[in-house]
Amino acid sequence: MTIRLPDFRGGFRSYEPRTEPLAVTPGTPLTSRTVFSAAHVVADPFADVTPDSPAAVDWDATLAFRRHLWTHGLGVAEAMDTAQRGMGLDWAGAAELIRRSAAEAKAVGGRIACGVGTDQITSGTLAEVRAAYEEQLAVVEESGAQAILMASRALAAAARGPEDYLEIYGHLLRQAAEPVVLHWLGPMFDPALEGYWGSSDLDAATDTFLEVIAAHPDKVDGIKISLLDAQREVDLRRRLPQGVRCYTGDDFNYPELIAGDEQGFSHALLGIFDPLGPLAAEAVRVLDTGDVAGFRALLDPTVELSRHLFQAPTRFYKTGVVFLAWLAGHQEHFTMVGGLQSARSLPHFARAYELADGLGLFPDPKLAEDRMKTLLAMYGVTQ
Repeated sequence: MTIRLPDFRGGFRSYEPRTEPLAVTPGTPLTSRTVFSAAHVVADPFADVTPDSPAAVDWDATLAFRRHLWTHGLGVAEAMDTAQRGMGLDWAGAAELIRRSAAEAKAVGGRIACGVGTDQITSGTLAEVRAAYEEQLAVVEESGAQAILMASRALAAAARGPEDYLEIYGHLLRQAAEPVVLHWLGPMFDPALEGYWGSSDLDAATDTFLEVIAAHPDKVDGIKISLLDAQREVDLRRRLPQGVRCYTGDDFNYPELIAGDEQGFSHALLGIFDPLGPLAAEAVRVLDTGDVAGFRALLDPTVELSRHLFQAPTRFYKTGVVFLAWLAGHQEHFTMVGGLQSARSLPHFARAYELADGLGLFPDPKLAEDRMKTLLAMYGVTQ
């Protein structure tokens, strides 16, 4: 039985879906790497909203997806850009998400770290940026979650140079109750972050970033690098103070970065581990045994799907992530907060389905096929 899929040239091709999923079941806790999946939010499809309305979230489905990730031994990176921070989910919605997810993590024994930003303001003085960060840090710490200090659009706009980043981050690290993760998100994920750390020269920006860490190594658990540049991540990783981890955020090159080399390796905090959760966890369990080749054999084939979902404009990768969650049966609809389900084309969805199905990611391949056919029918494609 085949399914008729549109291609990128305006034509169609026939694809034969697989009939059995990849056999992956929850197993022992991960030991050799700390691995977080940045998780998406499930919209409430019955809310009467517009793209400009505050996000309407289906809390039951959103928390159920986090339990799915915890069951497989992954940590949850909450209220990050994968959850549409700044692209449909405002600070009020993010704060509620943090509180609910942190409580759920405590109830089930799951690991959680939550994003701290400044998205309750769109611009402001450095003092206002600092106050916004402080407000969000307090919410995360009060929830009992680990804090991830995210890059700030408002800081990027207000900062006059590296010294302002050193002052703001130094202040936040001094007052943080527990070690935090510092997140460097590149402009391919958010164009408003161009020139972060005070320079568009990445070498100069890296020096400032490392200066922040060197001044407060006891307050930095690790760094998350999302620049889609594997060699830069490796070079930066080798310059970190002893005890400070590198969490790869490179959705193009993650297998090699997690596997590492003779001088070290990266842990992981990745948006692609939302759809890849069970498979990624299985691969890391193989790595836990010292079997690097087995780890790469499981994870390398997923890179084509990841690069497809994260293709330019990269910030719209969330659309593909939620699309695959719908096909996999983690939610009953393909609706996103802010109407972001419209951000990718039908040929893009068709290729994402084909790649994900080929990997065996769908627990029920027939359900995924039927839902893909439903979407095709909405676009006028007959089988």
